[in-house]
Amino acid sequence: MKLWSDSFEDGEAIPTEFAMGKFDADSHATFAANKNPHFAWSDLPDGTKSLALVCVDPDAPTVPDNVNKEGVTVPLDLPRADFYHWVLVDLPADLGPIAAGEFSDGVSAKGKDAGAPRGRSGLNNYTQWFDGDADMVGDYFGYDGPFPPWNDELRHRYQFTLYALGVDALGVDGKFDAGAALAAMDGHILGKARITGTYAIYPDAKTK
Repeated sequence: MKLWSDSFEDGEAIPTEFAMGKFDADSHATFAANKNPHFAWSDLPDGTKSLALVCVDPDAPTVPDNVNKEGVTVPLDLPRADFYHWVLVDLPADLGPIAAGEFSDGVSAKGKDAGAPRGRSGLNNYTQWFDGDADMVGDYFGYDGPFPPWNDELRHRYQFTLYALGVDALGVDGKFDAGAALAAMDGHILGKARITGTYAIYPDAKTK
């Protein structure tokens, strides 16, 4: 089973157009085009009935004290945690590649609805991140791209994993998230493939 993208090479930087945030000389960071990248696949296992695509950043800061604050940085050695950017399930296995910008094109303030061109979208973690922000609070479904802290010393990784499943649909309903989707996949995964892109806003960010 193979997964690839025409938008970036495995292990290389994700272009700014596929990020939610980008560097800004005046305000440190601002919103970007927020398009989803292109993805294509081949060599699916026999018996594959549907696909699921999950994107996680395993490098989100666990302590918010220094995040996006003047005069300090988020340390390279700070413990990190998962932040999910995309949960897409029930994608028909017989359809073609995902086009760049097909599932996301722009930033939607106050949330993004669950509608998808195909398959079903789960909640991403911007739902929690923007909680308490009056301008942005809402339920964020589908893809929203990288927007690491503008003062983070660590270049973040974004892991896109495609799952080949032996069921037509997962038993998740309503406002499901990555945890619910991954739990529902248990026992149904026939194969998986992953590619990873990197992204940073802080000019001197390093790879750990």
